[in-house]
Amino acid sequence: MPELPEVETTVRDLERKVRNRTFIDIWTDSVKMIKSPLNFEDFKKEIKNEKIQKIWRRGKNIIFELSGGKILLIHQKLTGHLLVGRWKKEKGQWKSQIKGTLDEPVNRFLHLIFSLDNGEMLGLSDLRKFAKVMLIKKEELENLKDLNELGPEPLDKDFTFEKFKERFKNKKGKIKQVLMDQQVIAGIGNIYSDEILWEAKIHPLRDVGTLNNEELGKIYIAMQKILKKGIELKGESFSDYRTPSGEKGNYDKFRKVYRREGEKCRRCGEVIQRIKIGERSAHFCPNCQK
Repeated sequence: MPELPEVETTVRDLERKVRNRTFIDIWTDSVKMIKSPLNFEDFKKEIKNEKIQKIWRRGKNIIFELSGGKILLIHQKLTGHLLVGRWKKEKGQWKSQIKGTLDEPVNRFLHLIFSLDNGEMLGLSDLRKFAKVMLIKKEELENLKDLNELGPEPLDKDFTFEKFKERFKNKKGKIKQVLMDQQVIAGIGNIYSDEILWEAKIHPLRDVGTLNNEELGKIYIAMQKILKKGIELKGESFSDYRTPSGEKGNYDKFRKVYRREGEKCRRCGEVIQRIKIGERSAHFCPNCQK
């Protein structure tokens, strides 16, 4: 699933590519992705002629502020990624009219396409069709459960170390799981929790209650460093995620531990291990991380 760096990269690219554009039509072959309004014809009618005024991120949600006081919210879920291009249907399949990365297999699972007023299209490629799309009134956003239950943004300037520590107060569970809890901190998932804990030299199985002030400080600093690096490198693309141009992110070159089971730790040379925590995997160095 795209995490904070991937979603932030998407938002920044979309701000450059589609801000101030107007929706003129929409196509889908998977109406189940549209959660509000449930009737696709109503969705289509309501979004037509709406101009994109602003695009921003909350957790892993992409939020489009539209001209008519409406909000288009898209959560890409497990395998979804938004693309900007031009496609034409040929023999029942959408074919990119732009040569290059948009035509790569991972970008061909188009199940939602918005036509824009400049001839370009905003497409959602989603292999498993789990993505969620909502069109709501702006005032409804404040009461949307999905957003209200999110924890603070880890890169917000006012999210100080003291506020970070407070998020872990009286929490129980393994640090890996707590870092991924969206109600504790928004945006961190499986990839970056592994990378953060490796950077901080903290074992993923450590109980949150055993972490002292110094160790929490190391996690806080690592979190800031790793997430900023992830954004700088436009995210991780070993799986489905691609930027709106259809290109891979470059974090894979920087990745130290996630999915490196059996490889040597780049810090001490010990072999990276993988364990299961709940239904998720955790990758770590048994020597470095205590």
